[in-house]
Amino acid sequence: MRLARCPILVGSCIAALAVACDQNEQSRDRASPPPAAAPQPAPAQPARPAPSSATVQLPSGRTIADVAAQVTPSVVNVFSERRVQHDNAPFLTDPFFQYFFGAPRTMQRAPQRERSLGSGVIVSPDGIILTNNHVIENAETIRVALKDGRDLEAKLVGTDPASDVAVLRVDQKRLPAIEVADSAKSRIGDLVLAIGNPFGIGQTVTMGIISAVGRANMGITDYEDFIQTDAAINPGNSGGALVDMDGKLVGINTAIASQTGGYQGIGFAIPSNMAMQVETEILHSGKVTRGWLGVAVQDVTPDLAKAMDLTPHHGVLVSDVTHDSPATKAGVQRGDVITAIDGTAIHDAGQLRTVIALAGKNKRVAVAIERRGKPMTIEVTLSEAPAGRQAQAQVADGALSGLVVQPLDRALRSRLRVPDDVDGVVVTGVDRGAGPAAGLLREGDVILEVNRQPVASVDAFRDAAHAAGDRALLLVYRNGVAIYVTLSR
Repeated sequence: MRLARCPILVGSCIAALAVACDQNEQSRDRASPPPAAAPQPAPAQPARPAPSSATVQLPSGRTIADVAAQVTPSVVNVFSERRVQHDNAPFLTDPFFQYFFGAPRTMQRAPQRERSLGSGVIVSPDGIILTNNHVIENAETIRVALKDGRDLEAKLVGTDPASDVAVLRVDQKRLPAIEVADSAKSRIGDLVLAIGNPFGIGQTVTMGIISAVGRANMGITDYEDFIQTDAAINPGNSGGALVDMDGKLVGINTAIASQTGGYQGIGFAIPSNMAMQVETEILHSGKVTRGWLGVAVQDVTPDLAKAMDLTPHHGVLVSDVTHDSPATKAGVQRGDVITAIDGTAIHDAGQLRTVIALAGKNKRVAVAIERRGKPMTIEVTLSEAPAGRQAQAQVADGALSGLVVQPLDRALRSRLRVPDDVDGVVVTGVDRGAGPAAGLLREGDVILEVNRQPVASVDAFRDAAHAAGDRALLLVYRNGVAIYVTLSR
């Protein structure tokens, strides 16, 4: 099974949909027509037919067709275009090859235009549209097509790759904005409609139910709290609307789980509460700030619970507490098991990270913990992570100067195909002119050790890099194998 996001990339060849028509119809009755009957009085105008027995009538008295008619004007098709460089020899983009040999110009093609098709949802009558970041990522031009036929240029207001949400604006007023539901009230079994532009064929409505809520650890985005649905979602549906039977937005369609790349009954949508929170922060401050607790946690396995004599049936184990963090100030300790945040039960590390992030900085939360078998509640005022501490570390001097790393979270682990038993930090930037790392390390490398010391966190890497000085021996995981790399300044 693989996880796939759902835009469509259109290259130099356009795929055509062919419809085969059966030319062999059944024989028609060729008998002579019967004699004309005597004229009869014209029948009365027939009454409007009653709804078919197949029509599903909702408790409100409306039908699913009524809901679809209400919401489809709020869903747009999104067309983006970017310039990409394709090489005849893919290995020419490898930093090692370029460093030692250079990239022969004769083997490179001219930049080409790549088009992406997706969907979006109008959430404000003043022209604000939500879509997925991956639909418009690196786009040079963005256009949206409304259901009424209008084709409009869209401007990118801001993006949040960590949640895969992007905010667009068009210069129009009185647009048909969708009403937004409280996605926290969504329940398994609720009927929903998925609306978007699958395969670029035009606006399409599919129906299903909410199959699950709170899906995390899927490796799709950094912050995951997905609504799972069996409503058909296909390439091109990304950024479209998932709506309830009141015609309200409950999610932004984002990805599918599939073994073929097409719909197989498992689709994921970003909850409307998360998407709207991101939209509000982007509009007000131009960026998204998230809450920070300042703990390193791990899932509680049966073996770990037995070894540490832990009694909770759910929760996450605090393995470390960052110095001078909100958790430290509130008294959270290593070995505590966090079981709930503000009454929301915590089941795994990914869920805790998302709950804390969505709470936002300066939010006071009640952290339920169990410490040595004794339950207690600690009040913690969250903050925003210090710059470069939560997300990444950048080395300014020494053997590792010019190197930028970030935690190996589940999204990166899935994207880079790093096994669960490999722990380290991911190289996300290398300044080619700043130090010895240039040409020897590359983005996507996972640093496991610095001078024989494990570096499973950004803080551990920062400390090890500082202690290394001008000489460092790194253990690096790359392409399925671990290799040693020596750096000296």
